[in-house]
Amino acid sequence: MATNKHKNYEILNLIGYALSKFNLNFVKEFGFETKNKFYEEIVKFNIADTTGTVKNRQDLFDPFFDNERRGWWQKGDAYIHRKILIDSLYGELNVKEFSNLVKIYIKETFKVDIKNVENISPILKSKFRQLQETGKEAELFFINNFKNFHKFREGSIEDARLFGDGYDFQIKVLDRFFLVEIKGLHINYGSVRFTKNEFLKAQKFKNDYGLVIVRNLSNIPRMTLIFDPVNKLNFKKQITTNKQITYHTESNNWR
Repeated sequence: MATNKHKNYEILNLIGYALSKFNLNFVKEFGFETKNKFYEEIVKFNIADTTGTVKNRQDLFDPFFDNERRGWWQKGDAYIHRKILIDSLYGELNVKEFSNLVKIYIKETFKVDIKNVENISPILKSKFRQLQETGKEAELFFINNFKNFHKFREGSIEDARLFGDGYDFQIKVLDRFFLVEIKGLHINYGSVRFTKNEFLKAQKFKNDYGLVIVRNLSNIPRMTLIFDPVNKLNFKKQITTNKQITYHTESNNWR
């Protein structure tokens, strides 16, 4: 199954975001005075095949920042989900911090020698993984677009992700409560997996439990809503055995 996702999708999005947000200040952090020279360096690192690929990624983000460039304004908010994801992870960073993040990503992923790289916090490194996973991006897209579903149009949303109780969000519409689980796909095709907890919750709440599949995240996302998914979809039970290693201290009087 073909996909529109570029092999270096995550780092190109970080670069495009930074070029739009910080403009030449971002480029200068890499030791260049012009964007063209920076584009050429990105091609040299084999992150992009052409300088046009880098510029296009900047064009994608330009409409969402207050700069002099219009970028792909004709696309409207089609790609806003990419900015929202990066904002949620790194939106508080200044140009120096953000450029250092990009440098470390490039250095560690593409094994190239980049000068003036400073350490970043472990938590920022941990956030790298969320750029590569569909889960958080899909959830953010749903939060910002759930009222596009007619059934949820008059509803209010409450985040339940931290509870781990078999659903991601609760949506209240008048006196009715819906439980919603979000699954993300980079393209329009693929399978989704339910944990035992999610399956049992969907089985219990039936038409008050909705599965939302946010698909085509690598391009322009679309959502599919399925109520009572346990009875509407063909789930196959799989049993996996995982060994969990834990470490215990001796008993102490903790004073």
